[in-house]
Amino acid sequence: MSKRARHYEWAAVALITAGAAALRLLYIGRVSPDPFYDAAVRSMGLSWHNFFFGAFEPGGSVSIDKPPVDLWLGVASVKLFGFSSTTLKLPEAFAGTAAVPLLFAAVRRMWSTPAALAAALALAVLPVEVITSRSDTMDAVMMALIVLALLLLVRAAETGSSAWLLAGAAALGVAFNVKLLESLVALPGLAVFAYLGLPGPRRRRLLQLLAAAVVYVAVALSWLGATLLAPAHDRPFAIGSTNGSAWNAAFVFNGTERLSGKSSEPLTLYQSGHHYPEATQSERDHIPIVPPSPTRLLARIGPLSGERLGLDLLVALLLGIPALICALRARPVARMRRAVAAGLSLWTLTGIVLFSDMARLHPRYVEGFTPAVAALLGIGVAWAGSTDRRSGVPPPTAVVSRTRLGALVVALAATVYYAERLLYGRPSVWWITLACAFGALAFASLARVGPRAPGAQTDARESGRRTPREALLAGATIALTLAAVLAVPVSADVTAIDNGVTDAGYVGALPSEEQRLVSAYLRAHEGGARYELAAESATQIGSLIVKDARPVVILTTYDARVFTNISKLERLIARGEVRYAFLNSFCGRNISAVNAACSAPARWVRAHGTDVSRAAGLSRGGILWRLPGATP
Repeated sequence: MSKRARHYEWAAVALITAGAAALRLLYIGRVSPDPFYDAAVRSMGLSWHNFFFGAFEPGGSVSIDKPPVDLWLGVASVKLFGFSSTTLKLPEAFAGTAAVPLLFAAVRRMWSTPAALAAALALAVLPVEVITSRSDTMDAVMMALIVLALLLLVRAAETGSSAWLLAGAAALGVAFNVKLLESLVALPGLAVFAYLGLPGPRRRRLLQLLAAAVVYVAVALSWLGATLLAPAHDRPFAIGSTNGSAWNAAFVFNGTERLSGKSSEPLTLYQSGHHYPEATQSERDHIPIVPPSPTRLLARIGPLSGERLGLDLLVALLLGIPALICALRARPVARMRRAVAAGLSLWTLTGIVLFSDMARLHPRYVEGFTPAVAALLGIGVAWAGSTDRRSGVPPPTAVVSRTRLGALVVALAATVYYAERLLYGRPSVWWITLACAFGALAFASLARVGPRAPGAQTDARESGRRTPREALLAGATIALTLAAVLAVPVSADVTAIDNGVTDAGYVGALPSEEQRLVSAYLRAHEGGARYELAAESATQIGSLIVKDARPVVILTTYDARVFTNISKLERLIARGEVRYAFLNSFCGRNISAVNAACSAPARWVRAHGTDVSRAAGLSRGGILWRLPGATP
């Protein structure tokens, strides 16, 4: 490649990366915060103990349900730039942006420059990734680490170096520390890629993979193992666990229970037969994810609708799989192409099977395989628009083979039909999709029937290089195919940014006026108490912790498991360490064992405390209670 061409290539990458950054940073302050993780960032910045363990509340009594590696970045961000809704999300936005050039570098080495540019562009505008990167959750950082691991494994396959392989394994281990089992979606595909891609005899490759596995396990379990070095009384109770152990929270609450659908994490589930309003785009987006099915990822509506992921996935399969198969039919088969075909296919298939069958699914979980989707789409689009060079012998005319043209026709027809079903109130986007699809097919057809090229073009053919006409037609086909496929996702990005869409939860979000009144009343009546209040549940008070950064007595964790029993609460009251309690849910006539409002300490507060909700200015009673013995 000439120096000028390389400059153009990197200019294109820079432009795509800048576009990715704009999509992730524009109006990011409008996106609603996640009180649960934001409370942890607030608390973790108050002490090294809280920082290491991922403490949820400033007192360090309970911790979040995951390793705090991602939140360490959040703490760094707010320390550098100040605590705000924007700075809390910067690590995710930067990670989602960084993944774009990383994916380009990986796909370029695996396949080709056009495929790499197409893959980078697909990831840059993929709506589910854009939305996740604009939310203060952990998934975008995990995804970027997986892409980094892919690039390191590609370098290992190129050089045979164990150092690159071990570095890739370490990156995957860090990804596990960010989002646990979600990162494992990529593991089978990347392991197969490494095995088939590494040069040398089978025994040497197996030994290299064994060493990589040791590094992966050591890094993946490093934080969990380090927590055991601290005395038990210094370790916060991990929210979500049954015994307070971070290991239990990692592998049971965030592992087996997520996969089986038994997790007690709040999640609105789709109700079959229920009529959901679809009159506006906002209403369509708020429909819960449809139940498990083979076509779940192609759903027409909902937060994981086709315009946010399914359309890209469909085209990736229709073009990418034929591209990989054709690469395997070439003789001889390049080692890298064989590894890419097996690894990407397995990675994509793992994601499709898991997320189509998973009982409790958040859209952000699919970050475990979005890089595979983008890479497969980029490879497929580049293959469909390229010219044919069978065994290095140039054909008499510029040719896009029948297989490629047929796959392109099917993929673009599916895109146009699917886009019409997905779009609501945006006919202009569909017309753009249709026009670009026709344009791509027109240029692909011209490439098949092109005239013999005299003179210099004939010399180019005989040398096996593409003629300028071939390059122009191939470039136009690829560009218009991408425009047809990505018109709907870009439109979805614009809508998501305009509406401030987030994929974070609202666990612990209090109504703003209620929070203001409660905070003001407590500041005026705290009387020097150590704790701001006793909270009915660990997951109901997050936004107040974000606002005031005061220690909180947690009465229960998930499933109303009692954390502070009545005896301990009475001792705290007697020492003057806590004066008020916040109970913002209700226990009905039938006492439920998993309702925090029905727990023994909550019922004790109602029986012995004084309701001061009205005195605090709240519109309803039964929320804020003065505990017995506390002076007004």
